[in-house]
Amino acid sequence: METLGRGICIITGASKGFGRALAHEVCHLLEPGSVLLLVARSGTLLQELKEELQSFTDKQWLVVHCIAADLSTREGVNETVRVARQEAVNEIDNVLLINNAGSLGPISGFQSFTDLERVNSYLSFNISSALTLTAGILQTFPCRPGLRWSVVNVSSIYALQALPSWALYCTAKAARKMMFSVLAEEEPNVKVLSYSPGPMDTDMQEEIQRSTGISHCLFPCQESAAKLMKLLLDNDFSSGGHLDFFEV
Repeated sequence: METLGRGICIITGASKGFGRALAHEVCHLLEPGSVLLLVARSGTLLQELKEELQSFTDKQWLVVHCIAADLSTREGVNETVRVARQEAVNEIDNVLLINNAGSLGPISGFQSFTDLERVNSYLSFNISSALTLTAGILQTFPCRPGLRWSVVNVSSIYALQALPSWALYCTAKAARKMMFSVLAEEEPNVKVLSYSPGPMDTDMQEEIQRSTGISHCLFPCQESAAKLMKLLLDNDFSSGGHLDFFEV
């Protein structure tokens, strides 16, 4: 495919970093009459992004909704699904959900995680919210002939590889990988991809360097976002699989 067709695309964690880069990539690939839902905590940053995107495209070409929501809460997930449901009456041929929202969490030794509430809060945002949001969007746009359905889980090499002091991060990424693999098994009409975007120049990498003193050779977010879009357009990956930036 050369475009994403006339569709609806939902990007979580869209206000900055990789999510923001994805929004720029997606807006050029959607056809007239499409809808882009940008979800993040910061309404101000989302509005700035919306204005950037609309400066590149005709406002009649693409409808952009900003959803300032905290996806770690029931209200945040429900609000995102509600806005998506408003667009379900329109004729579309593609649904793309990119689960990008996530957090690094504390980098600390295993024995430090004795606070159950703190652990549950992290797992709720990084695992539970992605599950409930994806389930809600699937219910909103049931599979039918002619509708292309794609779900992207923004993953990490640490979904596959253990790293000392990264118990929460590795656990969440591994759980999400399996969760979306189950979705691929259940829904043969939904194309599912877990994509590890590689080390990018983001606030998270700055936080990692501050916390650990470790620095990586960083890539621009736009480069990794473009690779993901090419994967989706080529559509030759196995549903439920895990692909890394360095593999494509």
